[in-house]
Amino acid sequence: MDRRALLAGLSALPLTDLAFATSVRADVPTEGRVIEMTNVRSAHVQPRNVTVWLPPGYDSQPDRRWPVLYMHDGQNLFDASKAFAGEWGVDEHVSRLASTGQIDTPIVVGIWNTPLRLREYIPADLLTALPADMRGEVQAIYGGAPLSDQYLRFLVEELKPAIDRDYRTRSDCGCTAIMGSSMGGLISLYAMMKYPAVFGRAGCLSTHWPLRIDAIEDPAALAAWRDRLVTAWTGVVRAGLPDPMSHKLYFDRGDETLDAFYAEFQSAVDRTVRLAGWPSDRFRSLVFPGAQHNEASWNQRLDTPLTFLLPAVRE
Repeated sequence: MDRRALLAGLSALPLTDLAFATSVRADVPTEGRVIEMTNVRSAHVQPRNVTVWLPPGYDSQPDRRWPVLYMHDGQNLFDASKAFAGEWGVDEHVSRLASTGQIDTPIVVGIWNTPLRLREYIPADLLTALPADMRGEVQAIYGGAPLSDQYLRFLVEELKPAIDRDYRTRSDCGCTAIMGSSMGGLISLYAMMKYPAVFGRAGCLSTHWPLRIDAIEDPAALAAWRDRLVTAWTGVVRAGLPDPMSHKLYFDRGDETLDAFYAEFQSAVDRTVRLAGWPSDRFRSLVFPGAQHNEASWNQRLDTPLTFLLPAVRE
């Protein structure tokens, strides 16, 4: 298995420098309504695009308010022509689950990534917890110090207030979810740990715990790296977990391609979460045999985190 090729997609993805604008997109077949916010500026991070998807019924039910699902790597969610390597089909999944009453139907906000994706998505608290030599190696590979705290400030202080102002949201913690895959899984977990009063639900698919497996070819060296990193990870998670009675946490992974390296990391984190008192109705960690580390696999199983994190509200 070529580890360097597997990891190459973790960072990529261009961002076109467009003048600020908001428009309804009609070129992509979908139920609901897609709104593109281009070149959204921030005091904390680089400008980026944001895609807002309003679910079926939003326009015809003016008195209804909706939960919100924030998702990273926003260009990969709705439109294959804009995606790096395929799309999640989020609009189709949510529309179908909504039509059969299986979820509390959300507005979906897709935050596009930038060339600084790795630095924005790696939790700063983890870098602080690493031994100095490991910290230096990760920062060298990722291109500098982490920018995740700044990225989360953009979400919490700028983007979410704008979404709550401009759309009919249910803005409380229990109605605000965050989700991503790979490095997006890391930043989703970190968001809920750093801002538990804002994000009450976190979905972490194929979470990229190892950080730099491509750079370690020797099995013994890789095992040593893993053991030290697991120690750092479990400490950060143990210290940062919010109250399970008011939050929900979802992990999953496949067992092919890059996901094949995740089992020991994920098992250690799962034990940490369970020891912290998270019951099965608030915490779930699943394995999907045969699933790979790509958008096609995340698309195939998206129903599972959606129905767990945003279950239908029964009257």
